[in-house]
Amino acid sequence: MAISRRELLKAASLLGVAGAMPGRAWAQGLEKPALTIAVGGQSLIYYLPLTVAHLRGYFKDEGLDAQVVDFAGGSKALQAVVGGSADVVSGAFEHTINLQSKGQFYRAFAQQGQAPMIVLAISKKTMPGYQSPADLKGKKIGVTAPGSSTNMMASFFLAQHGVKPSEVSFVGVGAGAGAITAIRSGQIDAMSNLDPVISTLMHEDAIQVIADTRTLKDTQQIFGGNMPSGCLYTSQKFIDQNPNTTQALANAMVRADRWIQSASLDDIANLVPKSYLLGDPELYKLALTGNKPALSPDGMVAEDGPQTALNALAEYVPNFKKDEIDISKIWTNDFVIKANQTYPHG
Repeated sequence: MAISRRELLKAASLLGVAGAMPGRAWAQGLEKPALTIAVGGQSLIYYLPLTVAHLRGYFKDEGLDAQVVDFAGGSKALQAVVGGSADVVSGAFEHTINLQSKGQFYRAFAQQGQAPMIVLAISKKTMPGYQSPADLKGKKIGVTAPGSSTNMMASFFLAQHGVKPSEVSFVGVGAGAGAITAIRSGQIDAMSNLDPVISTLMHEDAIQVIADTRTLKDTQQIFGGNMPSGCLYTSQKFIDQNPNTTQALANAMVRADRWIQSASLDDIANLVPKSYLLGDPELYKLALTGNKPALSPDGMVAEDGPQTALNALAEYVPNFKKDEIDISKIWTNDFVIKANQTYPHG
């Protein structure tokens, strides 16, 4: 059958586009272009790279039809993937360790945060005489969701100061307006949460910060090393069956990581949904300034990060069998290394 000149020109044009963008996963053939990403509290700055990748069309650029489903906390998002209603989690790095301890193999493949960005603070309303972490015994501590990274950070900090997690009550308050209301109304005595929730309450002088992991320096001081935080992770089975799709996701996240570092505060505040600003754009931008150093510039996990996360988890989980964990199976930088080669400038 003869091919018309017009068809030849069209084919040449398509080849030219593919050749100009050799790293685009869609040019290699995506195994699963339509997928669901579960996240716990998408409005948090902790998950800003996911929001940027979605709103700036980076997933679409990679040929992905990615649906983002928001849950009350990271532990709920994890349950969605383990239960089969989602394909990938945007969540805390240490969940991959917890899952392996239960015989389930999940791997982080693109980092969003290089520090936890979690703040533990006490309510000035219910604990005006606070002097030390020991004062939290018997108190209610709000977390995004029980079992989430906010729960882990609070438990780890308390354990360092001689307070057992069983000596306090952890209450799920979410990651938005509900969390703020819980402090304002005196429903909880302390809170382990993230920005913009924390900055909003600090601005109101409603809380006193007692542990802060929004900077690399403070994170290293609390955890004893680099502590990876928000990341994209999924089952090893998904990665094995969908390597091109996994690469496409990593490409989108690295572009988002890089854009955030080069974007202005106004650029970011204008991009995210108005509900993320919690009614105060200027306060949101102030929170961005405080958290930007904790956001990953390139999607890479620090070499000592997985061990730091394992040490932290073993510190607060009762009877945790640390020696049975193979940390080489919980993370990989392979996909983000390729993504950075494909998009060296974002």
